[in-house]
Amino acid sequence: MKAKRRILFSLLLVLLLVGVAAAMMVIGRGHTVYFDNKTLEDYQGQTYKAAEKIVVTVKGEEVAKLGKRERGMSIWIGQNFKMILEVTQEKGGESEIHEIDLKLPYSVDGIVVNLPALLAGLPEEAWYSEFVPAVTEEPVDEGVPGEGDDFGLGGDMGLEGELGLEDGLGDV
Repeated sequence: MKAKRRILFSLLLVLLLVGVAAAMMVIGRGHTVYFDNKTLEDYQGQTYKAAEKIVVTVKGEEVAKLGKRERGMSIWIGQNFKMILEVTQEKGGESEIHEIDLKLPYSVDGIVVNLPALLAGLPEEAWYSEFVPAVTEEPVDEGVPGEGDDFGLGGDMGLEGELGLEDGLGDV
């Protein structure tokens, strides 16, 4: 009786874990989508100019208002990304509305979308790139190894001075 009960609970636990895994696959993973309004230079011999202004709306919320050479971003969960772009090509010109649906790659967290290339209907290789954060190098300590005492406090620091021990015991 106990063995059957243990097997039943083990099977229920496995089914629960499989259900959670299936739900997570349907929901998808989180992505950070960056929008660039930058001119794409010399793609197959052509240049695609940045628009004067692009307003990006995701899930009914305005997430970015981009001028030339500006970048915005949005967080998205799942693979099917949807946005509405209100594009003004020239200052004082009429704006155009574009509804865009993109399939985001599952394996990439940060995705950069070049909006002028995307709006021109170019292939994915032209408008898509992976966001790679800039690596900043830590400044190198210019101290000479082995200089000072064993604890790295420097040669001219003793027990007096900063520790307040120069007066002996003080007011004990």
